[in-house]
Amino acid sequence: MRPHIRPATPIDLPDVERIVAEAYGHYVARIGATPGPMRDDYPARIAQGVVHVLLEQDSIQGILVLIPEAGCMLLDNIAVAPQAQGKGYGRDLMLFAESEARRAGLDFIRLYTQEKMTENIAIYRRYGYVETHRAEEIGLHRVFMKKALK
Repeated sequence: MRPHIRPATPIDLPDVERIVAEAYGHYVARIGATPGPMRDDYPARIAQGVVHVLLEQDSIQGILVLIPEAGCMLLDNIAVAPQAQGKGYGRDLMLFAESEARRAGLDFIRLYTQEKMTENIAIYRRYGYVETHRAEEIGLHRVFMKKALK
């Protein structure tokens, strides 16, 4: 049975925060700062309706934060629990994000990641994202990427 993706609810908050901490915590030493996803206000994001969770047999294994913008969808965060990695859940979440952007009639999906998260940059390139620019925001050196959906 394939996993199910649905909007997050306030009851999901502990799992969302746990998965984000587990998925990004090991980057703190590498980048010398707390990654942006670990700084986010997930109660507010869930209330805004922009957080989705991926469930396998009623257990949350991944999260996705999608924020509609003018003309594009921001894939703000994607995280899979470390014990669930390698099962294709990241791919499922990426495809869901693109599907949601298309459903909203948007032509592009964009994202950003920390420049020292090189493995993530490589993954995004494999999914057709191209780098648009690099910039420093909130003390983090970020790589901005975009993918055309039409």
